[in-house]
Amino acid sequence: MDSPARISCRNLWKVFGPDPLGFLKSHGFAPTDDDFRKAASIGAVRDVSFDVMPGEILIIMGLSGSGKSTLIRAITRLNDPTSGHVLMDGKDLMDCRPDELIELRRHKMGMVFQHFGLLPHRNVLSNVAFPLEVRGAAQDERETRAREMIKLVGLEGRESYFPRELSGGQQQRVGIARSLAVGPDIWFLDEPFSALDPLIRKEMQNEFLRLQRLLKKTIVFITHDFDEAVRLGDRIGIMNDGRLVQLATPEEMVSNPADDYVREFTQNAPRDQIISLARIARPGKPKSAKNALPGTSKLGEVAARVLGSDTPVAVSNDKGIVIGVVSREDMIRALYPVGHG
Repeated sequence: MDSPARISCRNLWKVFGPDPLGFLKSHGFAPTDDDFRKAASIGAVRDVSFDVMPGEILIIMGLSGSGKSTLIRAITRLNDPTSGHVLMDGKDLMDCRPDELIELRRHKMGMVFQHFGLLPHRNVLSNVAFPLEVRGAAQDERETRAREMIKLVGLEGRESYFPRELSGGQQQRVGIARSLAVGPDIWFLDEPFSALDPLIRKEMQNEFLRLQRLLKKTIVFITHDFDEAVRLGDRIGIMNDGRLVQLATPEEMVSNPADDYVREFTQNAPRDQIISLARIARPGKPKSAKNALPGTSKLGEVAARVLGSDTPVAVSNDKGIVIGVVSREDMIRALYPVGHG
């Protein structure tokens, strides 16, 4: 990707304890776990660096207590980082005054959290229009915009409903519409669907992907669910004890987990839907290059053809040039690796 990053995190730390910055400085910004214990401090985010590119959905995931929600709050400066830099379109948020941060959040950032946070005494239209009201928009303008967002998330006709009259999925749609009302460039979502039952959750994931195809936002999305991460993310970052232990595409992560912690996350991943044929192709001359399979095909799409062939099958790139072969054994090894699951 040649475009400059929309978000750049550089050496970000969030430490809780008696003297967080002094603690980091005294240990040369490289404290050990033992150092944290001795200082009665917690390294919630530890020296995290990454970029988010324009239009990308970057998933940050990890178990409870891994630091993922603290990270998103540090990026948005809802909680100030102890040290490090967060650049948004090249502007360092660490240099922003409180009033500048408020303006950025009002105009540039959209935020959706696990708990919908709807105002119970306001109806759907009023809830969605609320950020525009805070911004000082005229009533006609904010209601017109709110109606557009309500239609966008599929709640047209429910403008006068109150939150208590809506299902959990509908309430979350209101939360999404409200976050989009200000037209944010960058969207932060912290476990937005985790409180929903599985069927509604799947429906909301579909809705999220539909909206992203239309709006092409730059998104940081927090989840603890690897299936959700694979389904939604362009890249996935996995956190453990405040550290970003791996940042990769779903395919790279499933094929080459960085450590046992990541391997644990990926062990039940649907490999047939994630790994492409090109990933497992090896050098070799096919018996016939005719009807070569596209390297972009997922293993599940072509498994029957490969497994049904007595000889290795040719694999081609997007220009139709043969780049290697895949045998029955290659396919079985990729779908059921030794020690996997």
